[in-house]
Amino acid sequence: MYDVLIVGCGVIGAATAYQLSRYNLSVCVCERYNDVANGCTKANTAILHAGFDCPVGSMEAKLNIRGIKLAKEICEKLDVERLDMPTFIIAYDNPHELGYIQELYRRGVANGAEGVRIVDHDEALKLEPALNPNMKAALYAPGSGIINPWEYCIAMAETAVRNGVDIKLESEVTAIEKVDDHFCVTTASGIYETRYVINAGGGWSAEVYGMVGGHELHQTNFAGQYYVLDKCEGEKLHSVVFPCPDEHGFKGICVTPTVHGNLLVGPDCYEVQDGDHVGTDPATLELLKEQGHRSVPGVDFREIIHEYAGVRPNTQVPDFVIGEAECCPHFINLAGIKSPGLSSAPAIAEEAERILRDCGLEMEKKESFIDERKKVRFRYLSEEEKRKIIQKNPLYGRIICRCETVTEGEIVDAIHSPIVPRSVDAIKRRCNAGMGRCQGGFCGPRVHEILARELSVRQEEILMDEQGTFIITSAVKEVAG
Repeated sequence: MYDVLIVGCGVIGAATAYQLSRYNLSVCVCERYNDVANGCTKANTAILHAGFDCPVGSMEAKLNIRGIKLAKEICEKLDVERLDMPTFIIAYDNPHELGYIQELYRRGVANGAEGVRIVDHDEALKLEPALNPNMKAALYAPGSGIINPWEYCIAMAETAVRNGVDIKLESEVTAIEKVDDHFCVTTASGIYETRYVINAGGGWSAEVYGMVGGHELHQTNFAGQYYVLDKCEGEKLHSVVFPCPDEHGFKGICVTPTVHGNLLVGPDCYEVQDGDHVGTDPATLELLKEQGHRSVPGVDFREIIHEYAGVRPNTQVPDFVIGEAECCPHFINLAGIKSPGLSSAPAIAEEAERILRDCGLEMEKKESFIDERKKVRFRYLSEEEKRKIIQKNPLYGRIICRCETVTEGEIVDAIHSPIVPRSVDAIKRRCNAGMGRCQGGFCGPRVHEILARELSVRQEEILMDEQGTFIITSAVKEVAG
């Protein structure tokens, strides 16, 4: 019998598991995919928002401001890539846009967004020369940042595991039954009993809620497409840049650097049926270029190296849906966590803890809690540091991913981490192998081979990413020895 079972191990489920792992509780996380951070968390804009955009007085506003403060602390402790980076919302010479940045300024001040202010044309271009020189004014928010979103999630999930949390992968929840004073949760990997259930199901939150009789929540997921550009474009911009929303409220196409030095352009916005809808469409992708150039005209779209789409887990409720279900005591929703969900994640986890306490769950802090994590990132080491680590372990002297300078030592470290990666893309999310210009064209086969060797399985068993994405199925011919 678990004390708490969390449905879903995206950034919200991982943050909640991390928060609860500091207490003497038995906690289980059930994740539908074969890895954590493999749904909405792996495909977003990777921004820690400053907090000026949320409606004043909303739960989003409160948790956004608290969340980015906690995120900074967590990233330092768990060695997650994160950079402070200001945000600009640029306005052209029309009443709608100039009025909108004034409204955002008022919201930002009311919400407590750090240092938010309006800057004129000249000051904006002095602060960020890459902006469109035809802009008239901008909202400037220095309190935002950018982050590696999947590493953030993985780091919290791994730390939770090191502190005793069970994570069940390939364990899609198919039924939840309330039996007396506990729940029986049926999953693809078995049936688990628990006193409390936390619904962090992302794009499937309404479906999970429906399993206990909650039918008032309706999922209205939206997807958005992105371009990733090579590092030569990432060097051109040192801020997160948004246009003003259109008359329908669509935020518009963002242009932002990434923590790895690339440039990201997107997303657009269109409604999708479920949380798995992540295909891209060449015709609509082209529209990103025009909108991206409107904000940052110097972007060279000939340097595109990748494109992807991600899902935002919306519901019909305009705010986050956080609280104990009225229809089912001890079932707690963390639902409708669209943007700024990534920014708010650790604050949402604190809310989950508070609700559990209010429900009567006793929490005693552990005498010993592991709250640190260190990673080797070979490409950032000094020459002396590289020499020493290669002497200690020669695997760090073998470069597997040339584009991102990722070594065999880093890949082996990732494979033997608390949550074992079993696919090529799972390695990519942990140490960046395959993220560069060639997108794994050179290193992919080597990563495939290392995974099979370290896991002691046949290469046919290694996947590209999710369940069923086999890379090879059998030998084409036998080679004489």
